[in-house]
Amino acid sequence: MRYRIVHKTEYFYGITVSQCHNLAHLRPRNLPAQQCLGHRLEIDPLPMDLAEHEDFFGNHVSYFSIQQPHQTLTVTATSEIQLDSGNNQLVLDKDIPWDEVRDKLAEPFTDITRENRQFVLDSPLATTSPELADYAAASFPPGRPLLEAVQDLMERVHHEFTYDPEFSTVTTPLAEVLTRRRGVCQDFAHLSVACLRSLGLAARYVSGYLETLPPPGQSKQPGADESHAWFSVYLPDAGWHDFDPTNNRVPLDQHITTAWGRDYADVTPVKGVIFGGNPDHRPQVSVDMERLPESPSTGLR
Repeated sequence: MRYRIVHKTEYFYGITVSQCHNLAHLRPRNLPAQQCLGHRLEIDPLPMDLAEHEDFFGNHVSYFSIQQPHQTLTVTATSEIQLDSGNNQLVLDKDIPWDEVRDKLAEPFTDITRENRQFVLDSPLATTSPELADYAAASFPPGRPLLEAVQDLMERVHHEFTYDPEFSTVTTPLAEVLTRRRGVCQDFAHLSVACLRSLGLAARYVSGYLETLPPPGQSKQPGADESHAWFSVYLPDAGWHDFDPTNNRVPLDQHITTAWGRDYADVTPVKGVIFGGNPDHRPQVSVDMERLPESPSTGLR
């Protein structure tokens, strides 16, 4: 499956900004089941400085600085992606009891703990708590295989929480999400990550895209797609496995992974600082995700 993704972010400051400095996580990762065939980043006004690097988690990061007065900023990322769902399946034959995984992660100075214990620890937007551990416990009786338990947790979050885009912001506390039983994909991913960490398991936040399809007989509207978020859990000897609680599904051939980290703050699509402007400005974001015919060529670089 091949896709073209156009992710456009527009800022309208209202008052002149003298300069700004920004980081963007917009180029999708290369993975066994996903290849970024081409990527182009367009910025208006043109930045004085533009640099690219990999962050601590191996995500592609673009830094850009605009140092002339401006009242608007437009960042457009265009990517072409090849997905191979055959390389993105759950490895159920390697599933082991979740409490055995917890104990392995608690062992000192092993390869497993050295690389993955960072995803057991609290992060600013996904902090552990006894309440989250209690909520997760229903899916994690002693001896239950890890992936089976995580799938049950995903299904419970999907069925017991209401998708409500008016309820939360990225800084809404997880305690409030748990109490009110509502939120958006970011909340459900953070909640799941924090539940797993509350049990001593390694979980990370994943940012990317999900193809949306229009109702039967209707055409897809431009800009109707959105950025999406889900989570991954670590299974020793089998690696990381993704789960999407918002849609109650294991990501296979319609999810595009852009970046992963401890929580949203590590993988924000575009963030930065400005000097001047209206402090109450809000970005306008549109995403188009289009299926492409199978072809080896791409005009992107």
